[in-house]
Amino acid sequence: MKSVLLAGSALLLAVSLILYPDPSLQASIRGLNMWWEVVFPSLLPFFITAELLIAFGMVRFIGVFCEPIMRPLFNVPGVGSFVLAMGMASGYPSGAKLTSRLRQEKQLTKVEAERLVSFTNASNPLFIVGVIAVSFFGDAELGILLAIAHYGGNILVGICMRFYGRSESRSVYVREKGLVNRAFRELHETRMADKRPFGKIFGDAVVNSIQTLLMIGGFIIMFSVFNKLLFILGITESLANGLRIVTAVFGVPADLVVPMFSGLFEITMGGQMIAHAAGSDFFFPIVVVSFILAFNGFSVQAQVASILAETDIRFAPYFFARLLHGFIAAGLAAILFEPLYAKHQETSLFTFLQEKTAPDTSTELLGALASFGPVFTIIMLAVATLILMKRRMMG
Repeated sequence: MKSVLLAGSALLLAVSLILYPDPSLQASIRGLNMWWEVVFPSLLPFFITAELLIAFGMVRFIGVFCEPIMRPLFNVPGVGSFVLAMGMASGYPSGAKLTSRLRQEKQLTKVEAERLVSFTNASNPLFIVGVIAVSFFGDAELGILLAIAHYGGNILVGICMRFYGRSESRSVYVREKGLVNRAFRELHETRMADKRPFGKIFGDAVVNSIQTLLMIGGFIIMFSVFNKLLFILGITESLANGLRIVTAVFGVPADLVVPMFSGLFEITMGGQMIAHAAGSDFFFPIVVVSFILAFNGFSVQAQVASILAETDIRFAPYFFARLLHGFIAAGLAAILFEPLYAKHQETSLFTFLQEKTAPDTSTELLGALASFGPVFTIIMLAVATLILMKRRMMG
């Protein structure tokens, strides 16, 4: 049955591409533009920097100091703090990429890696504020609410997942003296264990990062096309009818169900559709957007699954955590909507944060990425090609 299902799905996709070439092409171009204008230039520097920090022992250095926080709170080693910070700053799927890298370096056990990847794949602040709040909803104030619900929910998921796998691994943090000396010793030993010269380390960082981003680009393009074809074939509407039964329990308006279903596949398109269907009342649209941001969408989940497949890290704990994060983030958005948005003029905290997220700043950053992104992408692809050609000629 599984073989028939997979083969049938592939055949349906092929036939749909032949029957609907124009919509498929437009969806493919849309996914490509998103990748080379925003995703590639925004993630590549983080990926390369992370590879260098891991190779030079800086991650172990940071981990020694963060162990007293990460171990009691999330039941993961201190190096998890680096993954958490980079995941929040650069966005998904950075958390999965860095967790897999640390697992390959044997800095995490299998269960610790599964705990860590479950709460380190977050959306980056620029996407939440600039794209969702400003571009789609036209209100930067909503970015504060979405960010607090998203990142607050992420931390709560991490605390919940600390109990995962306790029967497989029992670790107790023991306070140590001389953290500074130990941190520098770990840094030096990690650096000395890597015998590659600097040029090889930097070249590997560039090539590995670009290979990962090429894979991510393929997933973005295919899921953009897949989502469009589902909508054209009427499958989205049919499946959304079943979803309406569940959402009706929570009082979600029927107009938001189809956009929500699209968001479960691809976040950007779903967020845009939800904003268009929002009307004047943002309560339910923001709750639904918070859920799909936390769920990550099947497009991002497919990227994560592909990255984790290179290791022994299981995908199931990550998927469970996405569902948990979705409900927690949606709940936080519903609870905080009134005090942080509807009555924001009465809260000094919101007034202060609002000044930090002016629409002009977010729009300028997005415009800069869109104009500079393609040039940067082409240059870095050319650099990776030259590195690979040189290695092949020398080898």
